[in-house]
Amino acid sequence: MVESVIERITRGNFWDFHGGIHPPEQKFLTSNKPIKHLALPKQLIIPLQQHIGREGDLLVSIGEHVLKGQALTLSTNPMVVPIHAPTSGTISAIKMSVIAHPSGLSQLCVFLDVDGEDTWRKRNVCEDLEQLSNHEIVKIIADAGIAGMGGAGFPTHIKVSSKPDIKFLIINGAECEPYITADDLLMMEQSNAIVDGIKILDRLLTPTVILIGIEANKPKAIKALQKATAAIEKIKVCIVPTKYPTGGEKQLVQILTGQEVKSGRLPIHDGIVMQNIATCFAINEAVRHDTPLIRRVVTVTGQALNKPQNVWALLGTPINFLLEQCSVEGIENQKQPVIMGGPMMGFSVSSELVPIVKTSNCILVPSKKEMPSAFEKESNEVECIRCGQCSDVCPSQLLPQELQWSAKAKDYSQLEKLNLRDCIDCGACAYVCPSQIPLVHYYRIAKAEIREQQQLDLKAEKAKIRFEARKLRLEKEKVARQEKHKKAAAARKAAMNKATPEATGAKSAVAAALARVKAKKASKDQSQVSTSDSQKDLPADSADDQKSQVAAAIARAKAKKKLKEEATQKQSGSDSIVDSAVEEKPASTEQVGTDDKKAKIAAAIAKAKAKKLNKSADASDSEKMTEDTSPEKTVSTDDKKTKIAAAIAKAKAKKLSKAAEVTDLEKDTKNSSPEQTAGSDDKKTKIAAAIAKAKNKAIAKANVETIIEKKVEVNETSVLTSTDNSIKTDSKPSKPEKIEQENTAESESKPVAAIDKKAKIAAAIAKAKAKKKLKEASTVEENDQDGV
Repeated sequence: MVESVIERITRGNFWDFHGGIHPPEQKFLTSNKPIKHLALPKQLIIPLQQHIGREGDLLVSIGEHVLKGQALTLSTNPMVVPIHAPTSGTISAIKMSVIAHPSGLSQLCVFLDVDGEDTWRKRNVCEDLEQLSNHEIVKIIADAGIAGMGGAGFPTHIKVSSKPDIKFLIINGAECEPYITADDLLMMEQSNAIVDGIKILDRLLTPTVILIGIEANKPKAIKALQKATAAIEKIKVCIVPTKYPTGGEKQLVQILTGQEVKSGRLPIHDGIVMQNIATCFAINEAVRHDTPLIRRVVTVTGQALNKPQNVWALLGTPINFLLEQCSVEGIENQKQPVIMGGPMMGFSVSSELVPIVKTSNCILVPSKKEMPSAFEKESNEVECIRCGQCSDVCPSQLLPQELQWSAKAKDYSQLEKLNLRDCIDCGACAYVCPSQIPLVHYYRIAKAEIREQQQLDLKAEKAKIRFEARKLRLEKEKVARQEKHKKAAAARKAAMNKATPEATGAKSAVAAALARVKAKKASKDQSQVSTSDSQKDLPADSADDQKSQVAAAIARAKAKKKLKEEATQKQSGSDSIVDSAVEEKPASTEQVGTDDKKAKIAAAIAKAKAKKLNKSADASDSEKMTEDTSPEKTVSTDDKKTKIAAAIAKAKAKKLSKAAEVTDLEKDTKNSSPEQTAGSDDKKTKIAAAIAKAKNKAIAKANVETIIEKKVEVNETSVLTSTDNSIKTDSKPSKPEKIEQENTAESESKPVAAIDKKAKIAAAIAKAKAKKKLKEASTVEENDQDGV
């Protein structure tokens, strides 16, 4: 395969790639002028990251004086490339500043105030490469901070590491972008240094053949390289047709070797390594002269400049300094566009303070006549007409219109299917688009968003791995602790089972601990039992006292409330009975007089007998109270209070029962009247008897209330005396009672024969019922006393 490739190259018969365009070259502006050395700027702005990868660790601080070539950052990772001081000076600041990026991104930068002396650090010049090993050479390249200078910025020391089966080493000198002539001038002026750099790569990679690809529009550079490589048979200078984008990595590989690098693969996978012309020059400078990458050739061009030319620019030089050196027209005009890179793949910078970095090869300042679209702030984009020209010129054989639709919709999965990663941002699609759609801008934004999402996914995946590792570690630690505890328990058990003094002591200690626990538990149980027994064994008097106190309080409250209700009911009941009796009087006057006499006699007799029974019941109650409060019983003062309260409660209960008897008697009177006689005389007699009985009960109620009030007001010291006095007082008849007794005596002295037979029968019935009720009342009282 290699031989066939060499034969075709010798005949000048190269392969071709899909698509491509032929834009105006505009290289004549700078191709005939030598590279200019510029004066030192006053200040350099040096970004810490100027390549694909990560920024290094800072080695300097603010206020520190540095020498030319001194390292400012340290490489701690293969994807980290250090940066160096382009000249001597003082670090004035380390802060964020705008960098060379399409979005105007800011990044951490070192601000170096130039002292003008341009003092070098100590260098070790290597006159004989044979004294260095391949490993040492790779280390020198890495420490020199060399990255791909063709635009990608991939760390060079990774690409030049020894790899087996390298068939082709391709040196890219095509420089197909319009306006740019930096590599062209470098090949013309530094062809021998470039060839020396190629020799170093040949030693490291040992390829089968070395191919230098140059477009046919660079005749001077072609002659310079042919002359420099005439004695080296392994190196072939290949003159390829001028076509954009021939300088693309995959496109140049296909032109020179006929191999098409598949999607998702790199040329290294097919045994091909490619390096840029400027990179070869930087490798030679680093290995032979110990010069790190601190400068590069930059094409400053455009019809807006009076003196467009290529210059040696220190890394970190602001763009405005380069424009001043080339006499830009209208530099004060804010509308003047400044493009970093060529017209096809470059981007407009947001500030003229943007510094030159390792991948910067051109500064384009076009005139309005030359590039009118660059002066338009708003895009003239219209809808896609689906003409298909973009897909015809795409060198990667993609579908630009579908990529643009998916990019606008942020359909990243579809973009992956359409192989957006294979796009080289050449701009050929946008160049031919009749709708003036800035397709490359959409692709760049989509790529940036995909990269950001991939970084987030990578961080999430790493976090997940860390979490799972931590979880596994905690589980292992838990198992280890459990095993440790089991072993310790087994060891303790085994040690205790041994017949040694230590085991005996351990056993006794454990036994003592168990005994203490059991004793403590037993003492608690015993205390609980003793407490319950003591509560059971308490004197009955104290328990009864507590119960009687509570019961007395409840009874007092209920009795007081009940008395008020009963008094109201009795008053209304007696009034209604009198009213009904008056209404039922006969019309005959004679009959009324006779009946009134009979009723009065019967009522007086019943009232006297009921009063006698009430007095005997009160006397028995007072005797019982006296016996309960006799000094023979050794009861405390609290017991006396309790019993007094109980007696009061009993009296109130008796009062309530008597009130209930009145109500029952009234009902009985109403129910029995039709059974005894149907005449009006019987009704009148019964009504009169009921009225007399109700009056008797009312008088008894008044007496009971008087007794209760007196008993409540009695002092503790005079309980017995006051109780006796109250009983004596109750035994004496009141004035109304004396009058009623006199009336009764007078009525009894009258001849009994004058009383009608019906009145006698009614009085007898009333007397019988009164006796019955009194017996029931005495039974209830006895039960109450037993309860107290």
